[in-house]
Amino acid sequence: MAGHSIVIDRAMFDDALISDELAELNSSIISFQKTRPGPWDFPEEVVRQARREGKGVFPPYRADENARLIVLRGRDGHEIPARMIVPTGRPARGTYLHLHGGGWVFGEAIEHDGALRQLAEATGLVTLAIDYRLAPEHPFPAAPQDCEDVALALAAGAIDGAPTGFLAIGGESAGAHLAVLTLISLRDGHGMTPFRAANLNAGCYDLSLTPSVRNAGEERLVLNTDDVKEFVMRFVPEDRPLRDPAVSPLYADLSGLPPALFTIGTKDLLLDDTLFMASRWTAAGNIADLSVWTGACHVFQAFERKAGETSRREMARFLSRAADTALAATGEPR
Repeated sequence: MAGHSIVIDRAMFDDALISDELAELNSSIISFQKTRPGPWDFPEEVVRQARREGKGVFPPYRADENARLIVLRGRDGHEIPARMIVPTGRPARGTYLHLHGGGWVFGEAIEHDGALRQLAEATGLVTLAIDYRLAPEHPFPAAPQDCEDVALALAAGAIDGAPTGFLAIGGESAGAHLAVLTLISLRDGHGMTPFRAANLNAGCYDLSLTPSVRNAGEERLVLNTDDVKEFVMRFVPEDRPLRDPAVSPLYADLSGLPPALFTIGTKDLLLDDTLFMASRWTAAGNIADLSVWTGACHVFQAFERKAGETSRREMARFLSRAADTALAATGEPR
């Protein structure tokens, strides 16, 4: 019987094979962050504003002038802002629900307009990026609940302009974590599996911290060990066990979940999270593709480098193939 397997080549982790481009990027990030105060030296809103102004480690974002701004509703009636980007030149053939990163504390949907515009044009999918509630003002389970509520509305066809012929979900870092929790909550809480693909980039799946996070140390290549600890402390209430599957999906039942593309860089402290989760995804009987980038840092796609561009194209191809397969099975136009 044919099966799917994940092959991990030790050459992926050979520092001698790191490209000059990624070595330069890593060096520049480390040097930059040494000149800046830590994110925990200020109130969260001050750091959020600095991020909006392009003063953080990630490049300044450029808003898409054609993004459609909509407001969705959470289960208690609160607003969940969202940004919808529609492909041009052809009818949209499905929707990609994107959940941003930022450690459940920082980040906004608007930061991803540029990447999501590229994705929409490459795949023919509408992209829907939401601003879920952030910690510590809104700790767990606020963010997962927002993501679940939007996913339910999307699957029900209740979001105008978001076609449902093909649905995919994804995100980076904390967003990848929330994407997996959303898939599980729909399956277990509603008996639903509406998403046909998951694009999971550099996710944090074990909030009790995997070895690669624990051993990363003080050097801040985008993130360090203490950063992840601080994020988790703000997101997870003290009385919640960190290995509760509702918090750390690495420990959850992963059966019946869609094909997933797992992307990670070998210099990302969340390396083990992706390697472990991709293996568990496959062991649960799901399809998993693993894309490991030698020498790449956390969410390297955010930086204007050839490697990041190539990785974004790979994600678009993964989603396009998944849409082609799903739509062909239903007889709908591809």
